[in-house]
Amino acid sequence: MDILKQFGVDWPHFIAQLVLFLIVYFVLNRFAFGPLLKVLEERRKRIEESQLNAEKIKKQLAEAELRYQEILRKANDDAQVMIDESRKNNEAFSQREMEKAVKESAAIVERARHEITSERNRMVDEVKREMVSLVVKTTAQVAGKVLSPDDQKRLSEEASKELAA
Repeated sequence: MDILKQFGVDWPHFIAQLVLFLIVYFVLNRFAFGPLLKVLEERRKRIEESQLNAEKIKKQLAEAELRYQEILRKANDDAQVMIDESRKNNEAFSQREMEKAVKESAAIVERARHEITSERNRMVDEVKREMVSLVVKTTAQVAGKVLSPDDQKRLSEEASKELAA
């Protein structure tokens, strides 16, 4: 006990201080530390929940990104298929139109040839008639007489045979 007296411990004051300390501790524990610890515990729980929610959201975001990539890939594939089909259809259409144009141009050329041949034949016939007429007139003038219809017919036939050969 001497040691405690040397350190200045006074028992009545020490006990009074101890009783006051315990009263303050219980009051603080009940009205200050208790509610404060409760608030801190609730906050810790909310933080944990927020972290779990953040992980869920992160996982959902990753899944959404995968779905987005899959949808984008599928859309690109579909678009490529549509482009390929469009090219094939366009090529087939172009080929059909080209064949149609070739047929039409061949028909036009054939009609033109036919018309040219018909026109040439008509012109040759006309030239032959003119030549026969000129031969008959020239012969009549050279002979100095009027040719009978039989003479004109005979001269026309001879001129026609000469022109045909």
